[in-house]
Amino acid sequence: MSAPWLSLTVAYVLIGAGFVGVGLASALDTAHPRRWGNAAFWGLLGVLVAGADWLPAAVTGAAVLLLALLAGFGAIGRGPERATGVDTEAEAARLGHALFRPALLLPLVTVGAALALPSITLGERPLVDPKQATLLGLTLACVLALADAHRLTGAPPRLALEQSRGLLDAIGWAALLPLLLAVLGSVFTAAGVGDTLAGLVRAVVPADSRFLLVLVYALGMAGFTMIMGNAFAAFPVITAGIGLPLLVEGHGAHAAPLAAIGMLAGYCGTLMTPMAANFNIVPVALLDLKDPYAVIRMQIGTALPLLAVNVLLLWWLALP
Repeated sequence: MSAPWLSLTVAYVLIGAGFVGVGLASALDTAHPRRWGNAAFWGLLGVLVAGADWLPAAVTGAAVLLLALLAGFGAIGRGPERATGVDTEAEAARLGHALFRPALLLPLVTVGAALALPSITLGERPLVDPKQATLLGLTLACVLALADAHRLTGAPPRLALEQSRGLLDAIGWAALLPLLLAVLGSVFTAAGVGDTLAGLVRAVVPADSRFLLVLVYALGMAGFTMIMGNAFAAFPVITAGIGLPLLVEGHGAHAAPLAAIGMLAGYCGTLMTPMAANFNIVPVALLDLKDPYAVIRMQIGTALPLLAVNVLLLWWLALP
């Protein structure tokens, strides 16, 4: 197969450019008490994302260590809120339901592009790699949604950059947690953590006890997600260690419902852990709540019954 015209490098360059823009906006904000730390963090991250295909491994590693130092020593943080000069209530009343149009473009364009792009060829080369069509479709959807929002509201492009900077300032380094934890899950899988878990489960749980294996799989997804903070990080480890060898190969479980419901079980763990900082800790900071675990306390009552339901669904739907 010939090399496609477009690859994910396009998406990475656009994302990196966005981070660099946020870094420059921070550097130019003289009222920000940590403007240079924020500028260095987001600017360096943007260079890493945009130039990942070309930077030497040693440079990338050193830059990642520098990012960790900037975050660990508190060099990044929130600045004073800046007035946008926009009457949000009046604008919402003027635009009405049209406000939802850019948000609706995201799923519609992504799905449409994922279905259409793989079949497009220019010359004898495909436009995109079919495996990357969804992510490139999402990239296109984000660009179109941003352009539509600009056309709809008439707001200057710098306002989008300023609002992005304010959001990243509020979230801080926790914005990177989903990416980092998903990568860590892949590292654990390559290191054989899943095989170790499978050995432990075989030593404790009888191989012919289908329900106990389902229970261990669901609890493992939830528990490992609570440790890792991300179900995407737990999925390759728990599924490779328990789901595939013990349930799919051992008892003929259907892989599709096993994987889908297993992810739902993992999401139950997301609701109950401070490690999922972008879900459970950042909202506390944004809302200025006194209890740092207030969000988690409210979600536990939903997470535990939902986890029990997922165990039953796995038992009924995944096993023949």
